Amino acid sequence: MAEVLRRLTNASSFSVLQDKLENWHRDYHVFSCDQNVNRCCELIELTAKIQGQLFNILNLTAAEGGRCGGVDTLKTRFLPWLGSCFSISRPSIADGTSLHLIQGAAEKDRKTKELSLSQESEIRKLEVQLNSTSLQLESVTAELVEAQKKLDHTKCKSATTLLATEDEILQLKADLLSTNEQLELYKRKQDAVHDYERQIRLLKDELAYLNSEKVMLQERLVRSRSPSPLPLLSRSSSPLRSTSPTRAQLTNSSRHARLVSRFSDLYTMERLDAQTLLRRYIPDIEMVQRIIFIAVMESFQKAKLAYRKFKQQVRKTLSTSHFGPESLEDAAVDYIVRNLDLYDVLCSVNDVILAMNKNPQISFPPEVDFRLISPLIRETCRVAFAMQTLDPPLDLAYGSNGELFNNAKYRRSFDSDFSAPLVVYYVWPALVEGCTVLVKGEAVTKRGVLWSRSRSRSASPARSRSLSPARSVRFSDKRSLSPGRLTTRHLS
Repeated sequence: MAEVLRRLTNASSFSVLQDKLENWHRDYHVFSCDQNVNRCCELIELTAKIQGQLFNILNLTAAEGGRCGGVDTLKTRFLPWLGSCFSISRPSIADGTSLHLIQGAAEKDRKTKELSLSQESEIRKLEVQLNSTSLQLESVTAELVEAQKKLDHTKCKSATTLLATEDEILQLKADLLSTNEQLELYKRKQDAVHDYERQIRLLKDELAYLNSEKVMLQERLVRSRSPSPLPLLSRSSSPLRSTSPTRAQLTNSSRHARLVSRFSDLYTMERLDAQTLLRRYIPDIEMVQRIIFIAVMESFQKAKLAYRKFKQQVRKTLSTSHFGPESLEDAAVDYIVRNLDLYDVLCSVNDVILAMNKNPQISFPPEVDFRLISPLIRETCRVAFAMQTLDPPLDLAYGSNGELFNNAKYRRSFDSDFSAPLVVYYVWPALVEGCTVLVKGEAVTKRGVLWSRSRSRSASPARSRSLSPARSVRFSDKRSLSPGRLTTRHLS
């Protein structure tokens, strides 16, 4: 009997029955009539199974008491209860099987409940997704309607534009041509403004140095005064102004620093712009770098030649009216420093392009010419011309392909072979002052490339490039004052 009672206790039949009753009570108004009837029948069957197990325990318990064991209790409690017309038949299945069925039913009910909860959660998620999809569909529909309206509006505008007459088109072309001419005029004015701003900065620097020199000379004059009056000096004696420096000498250090900095800016700014522009037409980066290097070297040569011619013209003009304490050479340099804008840079640019067209080491596509990099050439010529007014003047170090790499003057490019001793070609020249290197240049060193290229190029004859009439550019915006037009009135 004890084993049967233990199994009935472990099955928790009454707790399962209580849970089912509570669930039925909670969902009674939700279920339909058939579902409520099925639930009631399920509870009755479960109750009958439990009662069958209890009757089995009652039988075993009464058998353990002997013939008269439990008779009084049966007479006073069990028989009256049977008299109330309640009867139950013993289940036809075994006790262990009943307990297993009860446990299986409880497990199925639990799984059914979990499945229903999961289905309800999924239904809620689907409803939320359906609502969001509906909102998105509405927004997309509104965007589609708006796009259709814009398309209709664009079609109307296009139809209106197509109705323009030929006279209007010709008028628009004429307006475009005039606008381009005005744009060219504005560009020239902008270049002139930049030149004026550069001259203003130069004059401000010179004024600052002159003020400082004035203060220094005043201090010297105060210190050199003696208590006795100075004797009168005749004009034949050596004048005190003979030792006073000119403006060019006073501003030499400031102009030196500014021009060295400008040369570095040419490498970092104008050179990269020209390289980017050339790469549109020349895919070979080596040829692009060779063109830029030769353009810079030629610009310095032409600017130096223009400076010598300009200086000779200035000396010739000043020789008839010069009577100052400084020498004629210093007066000419001082005049050039004051009037750097008289330098005809466009003439030097044309000379540089002509020299590059005759250079056999570089080539260019026939549909364009070297005027494509005229901004770099123009700025380099201006810097080189101004460097000739320094004392001593600045110059570029000469370098030829195939020579031994000089670490004091150049640095290797990032794509060089750092163990190669010979230079294949130069990317940027070095700026020197006599024997002193002020700014290092850049060179490319590689092994085995120089010999193979020299042999391949020796077979082809040197060809000179000539400008075709279709690609020649006319420059009409010359300077108003050229060295040939200098007069005494302009130099005063």
